[in-house]
Amino acid sequence: MTTPVLTSRRRFVTGLASTTALGLLNSAGFVNAAERLAHSFRRQPTLNGTDFTLDIAYAPVNFTGNTIQATAINGSVPAPVLRWKEGDRVKLNVRNNLAVDSSIHWHGIILPTDMDGVPGLSFAGIKPGESYQYEFDVNQSGTYWYHSHSGFQEQTGLYGAIVVEPKEAAPYHYDRDYVVMLSDWSDRVPEKVYADLKKMPAIYSVNERTLQDLAEDVNQKGLGKTFKGRSMWNNMRMSDTDISDVTGKIYTFLMNGRTPADGWTGEFKKGEKILLRVINGSAMTFFDVRIPGLKMTVVASDGNYIQPITVDEFRIGVAETYDVIVEPSSEQAYTVFCQAIDRSGYARGTLTPDASLVAQIPEMDEDPILTHADMGMSMGGMSMDGMSDDGCLPEHAAMGHCEMPIEESMAMPTSEPICTEEHAKMGHCQISKQIQEFGTGKAGFGSSMPVTSSGITMGPQIDSIAAGAQYRLDDPGVGLRNNGRRVLSYADVFNLNRTPDPREPSREIQLHLTGNMGRYMWSMDGVKYKDATPLLMTYGERLRITLVNDTMMNHPMHLHGVWSDLETGDADYIPRKHTVIVQPGSKISYLVTADAIGKWAYHCHLMYHMPGMFREVHIS
Repeated sequence: MTTPVLTSRRRFVTGLASTTALGLLNSAGFVNAAERLAHSFRRQPTLNGTDFTLDIAYAPVNFTGNTIQATAINGSVPAPVLRWKEGDRVKLNVRNNLAVDSSIHWHGIILPTDMDGVPGLSFAGIKPGESYQYEFDVNQSGTYWYHSHSGFQEQTGLYGAIVVEPKEAAPYHYDRDYVVMLSDWSDRVPEKVYADLKKMPAIYSVNERTLQDLAEDVNQKGLGKTFKGRSMWNNMRMSDTDISDVTGKIYTFLMNGRTPADGWTGEFKKGEKILLRVINGSAMTFFDVRIPGLKMTVVASDGNYIQPITVDEFRIGVAETYDVIVEPSSEQAYTVFCQAIDRSGYARGTLTPDASLVAQIPEMDEDPILTHADMGMSMGGMSMDGMSDDGCLPEHAAMGHCEMPIEESMAMPTSEPICTEEHAKMGHCQISKQIQEFGTGKAGFGSSMPVTSSGITMGPQIDSIAAGAQYRLDDPGVGLRNNGRRVLSYADVFNLNRTPDPREPSREIQLHLTGNMGRYMWSMDGVKYKDATPLLMTYGERLRITLVNDTMMNHPMHLHGVWSDLETGDADYIPRKHTVIVQPGSKISYLVTADAIGKWAYHCHLMYHMPGMFREVHIS
């Protein structure tokens, strides 16, 4: 029997209000199973082998009821799934049929710098009417993806999945596998979206606070505490509901190119183990993934095997990949439910043993609210949802022990005498070019090394600094805390095999992720990309990179060319990642072995942050 799909107001903002979706609803408001299946079982092309021809060209698509020009590969959005084999040498002839330059970056694939596909850095790009042949050895296995690194083409459809089969059998069994490619689509031209954000950063916000929210806060926290908290956000000209820059207001969230109206469908037989290769190929959206009624065992992160961990839910940042195994034990359909982090919409699919069975779509969670911890303003035993009412001395505020009124606390990090060497060694603050302990001891070796930090360049690029930024590896993130489900965090992730480079780092590079939301400006250390000097690494060295997020946004940081070995607590089993999420108001550290000579890109993978939050890395 077909399960009805409820069409509440929150359903409509996710895509069910589109013309396409209305065509899939009968007069009673129920999904017509036959029409749904005609859409759901249309498969993405899959290309196998070692020699590929990929044609980049404009193509019409219709995700919302409007026919829009997309950027496709071989006429497909998403682009075809590429299946390679570890140990093979692949050749990919990419032809650019666009009116502008284009490129393809093989995200997470370790290869020579001239094959990396970053125009102006690793090669010149592909001119209109010309071709470029990528050729390299595949020396890894797992789930990865590819996308344009030219302009905003990725947002308009130029992205696809890569599956690399291992030489040796995987350390787990599965009966079938599916790619689950998540993405965000807008009919609005991305250049106009970016211009809108520059003019009015909150233009696409859908979760602004209401009088009803105010009344509920007063009821729960009391009048004084409520207005104290609201005053802080007002003084910063920020909102505690500002989770995503671009939302379901203009986005339709897709799973394998399917809207929420029709959804993607994967078949299974009872008792089978199914491997889901989940890829976040979106431009700006984090997704929270769960399958109500099924546990998920996470077996790989960013293409690398990890020690299996069973969870109910996980957050996948832009550009990350997770492989999970599920084992349906009954003859029923299950919804693969992927909420946008800001709850403005969702992507979804169905795992089903029978084409006539469709699972019910769960209600979305409540809209998430940022806390003081997400601004780097909470520490120790302080409440994550309230401020201390005790007197707060300036030196204690600067160390993150308490919070001052925003006008004073904003200035604290620039007052160097407050940050003593003793406090720096405890990880309470940072001193440029000094020797300091790694921090809390939760995330790394705890060794001492020289710290290279250019310091923060105060100016129009910065509107806040996280004075009390802490390592929060065990924090699942805003909107997922204490939700009653077992949620994956970075603290759960350990490599399956021993750390390949066990050396302690010889030095540390510290970078602050900075921004000015009012002007929609993003940078590192307060310096935008065009004014920044490259980061220099010596071939063969082992070093630590520590990122401090001074903003209220999650940033997925991607270092090209080499692995980012995320320090999650056990030096012997450090997970290898190509993209590392830095939560708002937090810091995180990972080790890098500089084993790839060349010029490499290092940037936030949020598309509209990338123009400013970008650095070059030179390894020589």
